[in-house]
Amino acid sequence: MAGLPKTMKAIAIREPGGPEVLELAEIETPVPGHDEILIRVEAAGINRPDTFQRMGLYPPPPGAPATPGLEVAGEVVAAGSGVTRWKTGDKVCALVGGGGYAEYCLAHEAHALPVPKGLSMTEAAALPETFFTVWTNVFERGALKAGETLLVHGGTSGIGTTAIQLGLNFGATVVSTAGSPEKCQAIEKLGAHAVNYREQDFVEEVKKLTEGRGADVILDMVGGDYIERNIKAAATDGRIVSIAFLNGSTAKVNFMPVMLKRLTLTGSTLRPRSIEEKAALAETLEEKVWPLLEAGRVKPLIDKVFPLAKASDAHALMEKSSHIGKIVLTL
Repeated sequence: MAGLPKTMKAIAIREPGGPEVLELAEIETPVPGHDEILIRVEAAGINRPDTFQRMGLYPPPPGAPATPGLEVAGEVVAAGSGVTRWKTGDKVCALVGGGGYAEYCLAHEAHALPVPKGLSMTEAAALPETFFTVWTNVFERGALKAGETLLVHGGTSGIGTTAIQLGLNFGATVVSTAGSPEKCQAIEKLGAHAVNYREQDFVEEVKKLTEGRGADVILDMVGGDYIERNIKAAATDGRIVSIAFLNGSTAKVNFMPVMLKRLTLTGSTLRPRSIEEKAALAETLEEKVWPLLEAGRVKPLIDKVFPLAKASDAHALMEKSSHIGKIVLTL
């Protein structure tokens, strides 16, 4: 590729372990294949799956780079055969199977979206993984509708702040849990009802706020004892969607209420889904959500920005769970 370096800086995982195993390395610059674009990365979002990959608990799918990083924003610098939408110089953000923590990153052309007008590259890098995840789980699997109540656990995470904003913009009442007064204040500032799970029982609070009905859709990334409590908090015909299990993926559950309330228990992961499925999600987001971003009705919250070489510090911050919004690397 004329004008591009043969090698680039990227974050390598020395061995499975804590944040300290992330180190800056020199690796080959990737070459775009059929339907792929090469992006000069200006910013890359940090996500929980990155930390699980670092610990050896979430290996990349076959063919994906070993370098972590699932979302990037930057400039298209090369395109493979078959690429029709993007050209050199285009500013994009993209969902990627890995490789985001690097100077250059490959993306399938259908998984890239234009950087929304009015957003910085740092903000754009906070969009793909988070918005794809929220849309597919809350609006497709959870089938949230206007007038319903959405309960979001972990409301100040990147996923949480996005789910709150999108839920409100599409006409739902949103309730969200967090573990400190500062985080609850951030949730309320976004327009949702906050529940401090250290001081309040979210099941009781949801029942109070809904006059005993419960939540129509519950987005859960906690698991553990929340699994049964979510069932108690759900409304009749409610949908409980699991996307992570920070407190464990197993629980002893009484399934009688599932049957009596006609509940749907579902969940999904994004990374292993097919090229076609991710492309369909990108198309839907561009149609339904990108106008909200460009109008300023939805905006990614950025907690802290780190340079690429400080990726270990970024992971350490994420694992403290003290952040409100997204953590981003910049190059």
